[in-house]
Amino acid sequence: MYSYIESNKVAAPVLRSIRLLDQLRERIRYLHYSLQTEKAYLYWARFFIRWHGRNGAMRHPKDMGKPEVESFLTMLANERQVSPATHRQALNALLFLYKQVIGQDLEWMNSIGRPPERKRVPVVLTMPEVQSVLGLMDGVEGTLAKLLYGTGMRLAEGLSLRVKDVDFDRKVIVVRSGKGDKDRVVMLPVSLVPVLTAQLVKSRSLWAADRASGHAGVFMPHALEAKYPRAGQSWAWHWVFPSPTLSIDPRSGVERRHHLFEERLGRKLKLAVEQAAIAKHVSAHTLRHSFATHMLQSGTDIRTVQELLGHGDVSTTMIYTHVLKVAAGGAKSPLDALTGLTT
Repeated sequence: MYSYIESNKVAAPVLRSIRLLDQLRERIRYLHYSLQTEKAYLYWARFFIRWHGRNGAMRHPKDMGKPEVESFLTMLANERQVSPATHRQALNALLFLYKQVIGQDLEWMNSIGRPPERKRVPVVLTMPEVQSVLGLMDGVEGTLAKLLYGTGMRLAEGLSLRVKDVDFDRKVIVVRSGKGDKDRVVMLPVSLVPVLTAQLVKSRSLWAADRASGHAGVFMPHALEAKYPRAGQSWAWHWVFPSPTLSIDPRSGVERRHHLFEERLGRKLKLAVEQAAIAKHVSAHTLRHSFATHMLQSGTDIRTVQELLGHGDVSTTMIYTHVLKVAAGGAKSPLDALTGLTT
């Protein structure tokens, strides 16, 4: 149902919640945004309101406008010195608040300047460096790291992998609801089959324990829990990388088993990089960058790499070809010509 705001000519959703932040949360969930986006948007909306009310005069966002939004964003850029990506996230959160919750789609919202995207050269590990790092990692974190490098999946995609989406017979993995809510298919490395099989044995043990103790099933996306009430308790929908402990679902309040938390891999990866004496800023995403670069280096067609990575535009994938051109000696320094050195 919608009400109509004559002044702004915008159809505003009728929300059940009374408090503004609860309304924002309700609207985000109605549009099936991720929990990560929900947390970020709530943070920026709360920050925006409190910052303008820091002198004791708390105001509702509907009573504020372009000057208040721009002054807040200016503060973030000049005082907090946030990155352009963080700056855009804050702006997007406020635009969502005004348009989707308050019901105001005003001209000034489209005229607020956005910081330009900065093209960063990705950090890429050489194949010997990858081998060294992966060799220093064991356990579930080691298996996850090998999976990310071997398939090019994002960390969130690897963590949310379900048992049903690993096809050992065809040697493929189906990535569900990747970035942009898109599905895609990636290869299952043959060398990963034994360790992934062992990981599933451990995962099934936790699944069996949950069933025996009567705990709720795993989280089901897009209201599938209502459509298939028992699917969340099935082995097929269980996590490949489940958390060793139960936790409270932040949206439903139900105690259930979540997948492994992101910090687990980050800590182990950082330690392995230090032990390998690699002087690079390495994160889980570096494994994805390395996958793409090494695939192109081996002669794989760029369109194939684009599909494996799930990029919507091949221009995004092209950044890895730029890295390769210089690394492979595609451009010679004039200093080498003076000194007569060629290698």
